[in-house]
Amino acid sequence: MPEPMEGSERPRRRAVVVLPNGLTLANLFFGIFAIVSAARGDFDAAARYIVFGAVADTLDGRIARATNSGSRFGSELDSLVDAISFGLAPSLIMYFAVLNATGWDWIFCFLFTAAAVIRLARFNVEQAGRAKTHFTGLPSPAAGMTLATYWWFSQTSLYTDTMIGGLPWHQMLRWVMLGLGMLMISQVQYAAVPTVGFRSWRGILGTLLVVGTLIGVIFLPKQFFFPALMAYVLYGIGRTVLLGLLDRLPSPDDDDDLALVADGVAVSGDLPSRRRRRRRSETSAVPRRDLDSKDPS
Repeated sequence: MPEPMEGSERPRRRAVVVLPNGLTLANLFFGIFAIVSAARGDFDAAARYIVFGAVADTLDGRIARATNSGSRFGSELDSLVDAISFGLAPSLIMYFAVLNATGWDWIFCFLFTAAAVIRLARFNVEQAGRAKTHFTGLPSPAAGMTLATYWWFSQTSLYTDTMIGGLPWHQMLRWVMLGLGMLMISQVQYAAVPTVGFRSWRGILGTLLVVGTLIGVIFLPKQFFFPALMAYVLYGIGRTVLLGLLDRLPSPDDDDDLALVADGVAVSGDLPSRRRRRRRSETSAVPRRDLDSKDPS
């Protein structure tokens, strides 16, 4: 059997690398389109495009990991796009749909977008490229979709025909924007995507949660998104408070160990020794002052 030519693999490899970045740019397209739709007064379409952008944002990372085509360029590009699609775009949807366009309410757009940018920069420094059991701070896609899907929820009977609609949302949403911004740059722990499987109770519960989310997204998107996202926001706060009282908040070492397991470097029972070796190597890497030299000061 003739061996494939080496050059024939290059177009395939190039396509594998381009696909995640193409999805990232699709996320940017939907973010810009959401801003344009909100400026035209079509808030229903604007919320839809933010959700489409979140889908593209989810797929680009998963495809990059599945095809082992992730890169520093892709990570930086993803963060820059997320700042627009889940920072600037949702805040402008709120500005055009709810806030006072003739006053100083635009400052809330600045604060929310600034928090999203800071959150994404911190994520790149602290957590990007590693296996994660949790996120430090509210993820920007969750914060952005919470704002964007409020308009959807406000047009449903669950909102207009219940006591929820009687609340002063026009005033409350200013504080919601500030609260979401503060949570993005906070130390509040938010769970990552749940494990799916049937070999443990955690996997079973994760599977039920994912299936329930898919059913809600497909059949009741306007009634589902905003309440579900607000529940996720409040869940992170309650979880962090509870784990803080129990002194069981996850540490950075926990994520490092999980990354070692995911990479096949560590095996069960070997994590403590590897952690000690890592700490010794970090300590030994610190330069020591030459005792024979004179300090001029």
